[in-house]
Amino acid sequence: MSIYRKRLFDEMVSLGLASLGIIMVISLFMGAVITIQTAANIDSAFIPSYTIGFTTRQSTILEFSPTIMALILAGKVGSNIASEIGLMRVTEQIDALEIMGVNSSSFLILPKIIASVIINPFLVIISMFVSIGGGYMIAMFTDIVSVSDYVYGIQLDFRPYHVVYALSKAAVFAFIFTSVPAYQGYFAAGSALEVGKASTRGVVQSSIIILVANYLITQLFLI
Repeated sequence: MSIYRKRLFDEMVSLGLASLGIIMVISLFMGAVITIQTAANIDSAFIPSYTIGFTTRQSTILEFSPTIMALILAGKVGSNIASEIGLMRVTEQIDALEIMGVNSSSFLILPKIIASVIINPFLVIISMFVSIGGGYMIAMFTDIVSVSDYVYGIQLDFRPYHVVYALSKAAVFAFIFTSVPAYQGYFAAGSALEVGKASTRGVVQSSIIILVANYLITQLFLI
């Protein structure tokens, strides 16, 4: 049990904290771009300027932070998982574990899935704050929208249920972009070339499944 616990914490660092930098950078510019694009598309004088903050918050919480971050992590984390496990398969390290009586799938894959499902919602929360902060920086350093209007917009009609919805998606997406590449890597066979193909399949398939799951979860939670 202590070995599994250690692997769980190691995977949380490897799959989650190691991705924190790229998530923060992308989220910052994502929030800034949403703010600028929303302001650029408001042509009517009858639409209040606080709509910019409101739109940035809603777009970030409902879609961009949980879904776009999942697609990015599917490429970064998913390819690493498939390559790691696939290399262990073709070099017969997994066969060695099974000969020693170790449940290889439980030992190698389960800690990755659990760690990802635990840590990904926290990464999404950070992404939300950084993205909305990116819009706030635009309000501070440009005249696109005043800071007071932007802050009022991000506070307007806030519904905590939307955060629950986003974090639920984050957990489901984490399971997908961890388990699908792990499956592809675990059943890779042949040479290092096959490991590369398994990694590509894992990323592509997990990205498609994430988009389908996004649609289904949205129908279930919001419709």
